[in-house]
Amino acid sequence: MNKRDDVHVSRNPGRTTWKVSQGGQTLSNHRTQANAVEAGVSEAKQDRVDLVTHGRDGKIRSKDSYGNDPNPPKDREH
Repeated sequence: MNKRDDVHVSRNPGRTTWKVSQGGQTLSNHRTQANAVEAGVSEAKQDRVDLVTHGRDGKIRSKDSYGNDPNPPKDREH
């Protein structure tokens, strides 16, 4: 497992549980997607990578960056 790989939250195939994975390796399993996202955020922040959250259909629902963003937002004064 490469610590620079993104962290993914996805549904376990054929089950009703959710998993947190990185580099193809399952890091943890959870009963709800919300709990899996919470654990995924912790892993992504620790490794300074992106968190990719997949929906029930397997498609990417959201992607959040935790330290590896090549285009960080710029603060603007109004």
